Amino acid sequence: MSEVRTTKLPSGTEVPVLGQGTWGYAEDRLLRPREIATLRRGFELGLTLVDTAEMYADGRAEKLVGEAIAGHRDDVFLVSKVLPTNSTHDGTIAACEGSLRRLGTEWLDLYLLHWRGRVPLAETVGAFQELVAAGKIRSWGVSNFDPRDLAELATVPGGDDVATDQVLYNLTSRGIEWDLLPDCRQRGIPVMAYSPFGRGSLLQDNLLADIAKQYDVRPAQVALAWVLRQEGMIAIPRAGTPAHVEQNRAALDLHLSEETLAQLDRAFPPPGGPVPLEVL
Repeated sequence: MSEVRTTKLPSGTEVPVLGQGTWGYAEDRLLRPREIATLRRGFELGLTLVDTAEMYADGRAEKLVGEAIAGHRDDVFLVSKVLPTNSTHDGTIAACEGSLRRLGTEWLDLYLLHWRGRVPLAETVGAFQELVAAGKIRSWGVSNFDPRDLAELATVPGGDDVATDQVLYNLTSRGIEWDLLPDCRQRGIPVMAYSPFGRGSLLQDNLLADIAKQYDVRPAQVALAWVLRQEGMIAIPRAGTPAHVEQNRAALDLHLSEETLAQLDRAFPPPGGPVPLEVL
């Protein structure tokens, strides 16, 4: 098994290109032990970037992550998000402190605005800067921002410090390849891809199943390897079991041939023009 590849944030901090998402965690208390075991198995495999949010299960996902990272905090790159309804200056600071309490940590490695709301960006960014100065977060970024949003962000004092844009990206949702992905590369910020497996139907696709057989892997691993082929891309799939996280980790070592990539392009064409940003 190869080492987990890394990419750099604008600050120079190296992060794994494959992390662990927690959307859907902590919604069934009977699954809690398995979800914690899954995260910890991921840590053992080098998947030390964990993405969560105050919104997930009304904060219970953060509490679950806090239990999972106990004893591992220094080794984990921890990401959480503030809801746009909480993203006023005072609301952002209070939301961050709430996340820190639930996570049982003194700092977040990356704090994101979950999506664009009505609060002026300057107000949210100002709060982010104060949180950085206070040592409560080490960097900040955004989620579900399109190129227009990023352009506006760049005009805000301190807006150039944005560390990432977390967006939907998978074989069936390729719109970011037209403008957002090149824009982020030009700005020097990596893209974080959420839902790299799509909405479920992707994993039932016949072509993906055929390709998986050729490589002796599962369709989900093909879909994930396809996302990870992009330089500077960070993927944060959710895994439901330790075995599932092991399969995700194995996708890092799966290299799809040019012929396979061409097959996938024919079945899932790249955008031929601007596409409105898709969100889940």
